[in-house]
Amino acid sequence: ATAGANGTITPSGTTTVNYGASQTYTVTPATGYHVASLLVDGTTATLTGSTYTFSNVTANRTIAVTFAIDTFTITATAGSNGSITPSGTTTVNYGGSQTYTVTPATGYHVDSLLVDGSPISGTSFTFSNVTANHTIAVTFAIDTFTITASAGANGTISPSGTTTVNYG
Repeated sequence: ATAGANGTITPSGTTTVNYGASQTYTVTPATGYHVASLLVDGTTATLTGSTYTFSNVTANRTIAVTFAIDTFTITATAGSNGSITPSGTTTVNYGGSQTYTVTPATGYHVDSLLVDGSPISGTSFTFSNVTANHTIAVTFAIDTFTITASAGANGTISPSGTTTVNYG
C-alpha cells in the first residue's frame, strides 16, 4: 500500500494477510486535498467513504492512492464603464490568494463593490487563504458636477440656481 504526497493510507507498506481473509485500508487526504486517484492492482478503483476493502484475498495485491489540492473559483464581474482585473472565473488553490483591481472608465467612479454580496470600499481587494468559492462584482456611475448660476440686479440668468451636469 502506497500513498502520494499530501495524504496517507493506513496501513501503509506491506501487510501480510491470511489466505481468504479481508484487509481494509483507510485513505486520509491532508487538509485542503482530495483523492486524485486510487489504483488497485493497477486498475482505477473507488473508495467507499474513506476506505477500500480487499475481500477473500487469494493472491498478492497492490493499492496506491494519489492526492490533489482542492481548488475554488472566484467569479469577478464588472458593469459597463469600467473593468475588474482579472475578470471572469479564476481558479485558486486551497489556501491561495487572489487580488482584484477595479478601474473606472474616464468620467466614472465605483458605484458599488460587492464581495460575496457584501459592500466594501476601495478599488482593490485580495482574497486571502481561500477555502471556498467567492464572488466579486463592481458597478460604475458617471461623475457629476454642479454649476451654480446667479445674476446680479437688473438682469436674469437661465437656468438660475444649481444645475447638475454629467461628465462630458
